Amino acid sequence: MRLGFAITRASSVHSTWTTLHLARAALARGHRVRFIEPWDFEVDPRGQLVARAHTFDEPQISADEMAEALTRRTAGRRFVDVTQLDVLMLRVAPLTTSVITFAQLAAARGLCVVNDPHGVVAVSHKAWLASIADLPTPATLVTRSRGAAHVFAEQRRNGVVVKPARGSGGRAVSLVRRGDALALDHAFDEARQRGDGYVVVQSYLSAAAHGEKRLVWLDGQLLGGYLRRRAPGEFRHNLKRGGIAEAAEITDTDQAIAARLSPHLLRVGVRLAGLDVIGEHVIEVNALNPGGAYHVDRLTGSNLADVIITRIESPPCSPPERTRWAHLVP
Repeated sequence: MRLGFAITRASSVHSTWTTLHLARAALARGHRVRFIEPWDFEVDPRGQLVARAHTFDEPQISADEMAEALTRRTAGRRFVDVTQLDVLMLRVAPLTTSVITFAQLAAARGLCVVNDPHGVVAVSHKAWLASIADLPTPATLVTRSRGAAHVFAEQRRNGVVVKPARGSGGRAVSLVRRGDALALDHAFDEARQRGDGYVVVQSYLSAAAHGEKRLVWLDGQLLGGYLRRRAPGEFRHNLKRGGIAEAAEITDTDQAIAARLSPHLLRVGVRLAGLDVIGEHVIEVNALNPGGAYHVDRLTGSNLADVIITRIESPPCSPPERTRWAHLVP
């Protein structure tokens, strides 16, 4: 199998990234791996979709060696016909219009793209999750109106979390206490400038002190998860913000959340996602660059990366669960 990874930037990869974890699992199974950056896609004079890719073919390469070859740009470079890949995995956050355009072109020509480029555009915006009424999410407002944000915030006893409507990796995310109008204005403006102008104002969960769980979801099933505990003095649980990863078991509550969310994800063609859960609430769905497999494997001794690659390779882009769930969603 020829597996392409569309990534944000080769110079920023790290050996702990799930993307490299998946790439090494693919190489170990005898597949060939190609990493493509957003500016490496082209349509040539013949109308073919091509890309100048970083290439890996040797199964023995370590994560550190792969990361170094990408960051230092010493990996082999080769032009590839994108439509001759077997699978293209979108691991780009934030999603750019150029990447989504090329991914849609590839999908239209028959390439298996994970996740589906049309569906991932919707799911990557927090308005998608907020719009699903039957999910246990915190009270959430998605708006461009500062006035509406103030009205909503005044009704939340524990304060609100303000963030861009599209994923920002923990940037421009603020905790605002009830009654602090100036702080809310500042947080709202910062979040609005960071993203597409839409801002998420979400009830702050006091249970957040107990940690946030990242669940690895594939084709309607939970494969595993780990707990992220926030750093001292920090309300965010992102590992990039100093959060600590701990082993965690999948609970009945986690399974119930996945069962309710799966029909909606599968309906739009999302097959692989990271679900962020606090207690009985689902906080966010990450379908662009869903991490988690590396840390679950490291903490529990599992091999989720191999499970994911095995499921992706056979049969590509046709999970039986999509048919099983489809009738549940209008």
